[in-house]
Amino acid sequence: MSAEQKQALLASEFEALLRPEDAAALRDFLDDQNISDVAELVDVYPDEDITIITSMSMHRAASVFKILDISSQKSIIHKLPASVTASLLNELPADDRTDFLEELPSNVVRELIKLLDPEERKITLSLLGYPENSIGRLMTPDYVYVYAADTIEQVFATIRKYGKDSETINVIYVINEKGELIDDIRISDIILSDPNKKVEELIDGRVIALHPEDDQETAGEIFKMNNRVALPVVSQSNKLLGIVTIDDILWVTSEEFSEDMQKMGGTEVLEEPYLDIPLLKLYKKRIIWLLILFVGETFTIAAMSGFQQTLEQVLVLSTFIPLIISSGGNSGSQAATLIIQALALGEITIQDWWRIARREIKSGFFMGLTLGLLGFLIVMIGHHSLGLFGPHYATVGLAIGTALTGVVLWGTMMGSMLPLLLKRMGADPATSSTPFIATLVDVTGLLIYFGTAYWMLSDLLG
Repeated sequence: MSAEQKQALLASEFEALLRPEDAAALRDFLDDQNISDVAELVDVYPDEDITIITSMSMHRAASVFKILDISSQKSIIHKLPASVTASLLNELPADDRTDFLEELPSNVVRELIKLLDPEERKITLSLLGYPENSIGRLMTPDYVYVYAADTIEQVFATIRKYGKDSETINVIYVINEKGELIDDIRISDIILSDPNKKVEELIDGRVIALHPEDDQETAGEIFKMNNRVALPVVSQSNKLLGIVTIDDILWVTSEEFSEDMQKMGGTEVLEEPYLDIPLLKLYKKRIIWLLILFVGETFTIAAMSGFQQTLEQVLVLSTFIPLIISSGGNSGSQAATLIIQALALGEITIQDWWRIARREIKSGFFMGLTLGLLGFLIVMIGHHSLGLFGPHYATVGLAIGTALTGVVLWGTMMGSMLPLLLKRMGADPATSSTPFIATLVDVTGLLIYFGTAYWMLSDLLG
């Protein structure tokens, strides 16, 4: 059965149970489904979202709620009675609850926090106190810890007692009496050990820890480099504060990727799904960059106006303007995309700028030379085949080939260095690519083109 057929069957069964007298059957039906399938039902039947959420146990309802998109979450919270909202928020893991509250206005957050149990309220307020995009915002206090003097049998007893409420039991954390982190131990090492063996015998001292102020993207690199499913978060004094799990990091990575794609396309970040965002808001998100780029392109007019006499005397130059603009913009956008991706993957840092510059100078020169030779050949073939470009075709072809080489080299350098400069200034490198680079290179590329043509064709211009 295909995914579409399965979803259609699920929907028809759900619709058949949407009657008051079938409440128990509906509960049993929802309890038998995967969490992701129930979340899909919420998306398909938004008018029945409250029925779905309230028909399940609160634990399962929280599991469904946390994987819904933010617009569905807001809709559900808005409709739920205060008592049910309190139960749902208290049931949510602290990190997921914090992620949701971050998306709401401050006055709404204040009201919802009042609904939390005292302990959950304390945890949430603590998490909300960390800087935006920091590890502290992803941290959860739900983990299993043991002491070095504990035996493996005691560890199992601890896991049985507290494991159910933990974010993960794949890793067990070892602390001392002061709450300081000593080590973390994989559950597989514990399972394979003798019950009478002590935890201290399994300690290898190779623990890797994060700090709550660390950037979330930095944490993603640490996860990737060390192949971990969870990492501890410690204070400056090495007190164990919580843990961060790989699923939270993957969520952050997905969000960052979506934001970068939108920025690279020349628009502000959309906080809501495309079809849910109001048209006026979508207009505002997109028009700002278009206005900036439009104003930027007016400098192209100024550049061309400055060389109007040159254009009038050698009209053939104007026919190559689209080729020059596209070659420079494409080479710049290409370089910017490669550098932004390498920065995101941790393959390069700002300190590598000189190595990057040397590589881009070489590659930009060879790519420009290749396109320049092709441009020269186009002029040669056009003249001999169609009689184009006039009696000074060879000089014109050489000028165009030389200008193409310079424009592509310049575009490559701009595309590779600008993301690094923005990163150094604390800005998002993604904002430098595609339309911004293209517009910038359009203007400077035309200056290079006309400057080269004026210099090489000065004898023809009288």
